[in-house]
Amino acid sequence: MDGGPDPDGPALLEVGRIDKPHGVRGEVVVSLITHRTERLAPGAELQTDRGAITVESSRPHQHRHLVRFDRIPDREAADAWRGVALSAPPIDDPDDDTLWIHQLMGSVVVDQHGVEHGVVTGVLENPASDLLELDDGRLVPLVFLTAFEPGVRIDVDVPVGLLDGDDVDPEVGSDADPDQTP
Repeated sequence: MDGGPDPDGPALLEVGRIDKPHGVRGEVVVSLITHRTERLAPGAELQTDRGAITVESSRPHQHRHLVRFDRIPDREAADAWRGVALSAPPIDDPDDDTLWIHQLMGSVVVDQHGVEHGVVTGVLENPASDLLELDDGRLVPLVFLTAFEPGVRIDVDVPVGLLDGDDVDPEVGSDADPDQTP
């Protein structure tokens, strides 16, 4: 046994990362990539590529968290855990409307007119709204999502022209008179 996650176990989502040691007693700085702070509650078990790790204590610190884990007794050990991803199974909460990247990937984007525009191959962070990246490189702001079936279909209600990039000549521009030579 290598101490790694069980390949036959439930699908895991990355929920955070150990950034660096903090102090000399084994505490580490953790960046969460989820709003579910209960992932760092005392007793919570997280998975890593080194096996399971249990939270002994945690507290907020400068937009991150200071955490003590059962397998990190001192600063030397904490330094060896630098950069390790923390994963956990999805939380089954019917009141949680969080969209998870793994649920969006591979879905076909369909606009309000029933036209399919491509498959989601990535999700890009953007301050105004995260962007769905389609297989042809087009980007669709997630704010236009109206419904979705995880891994299958994403319905969007987009402004006119957002997904019609094929008929705009980049040399001329969309608001130029097509009868005039540039």
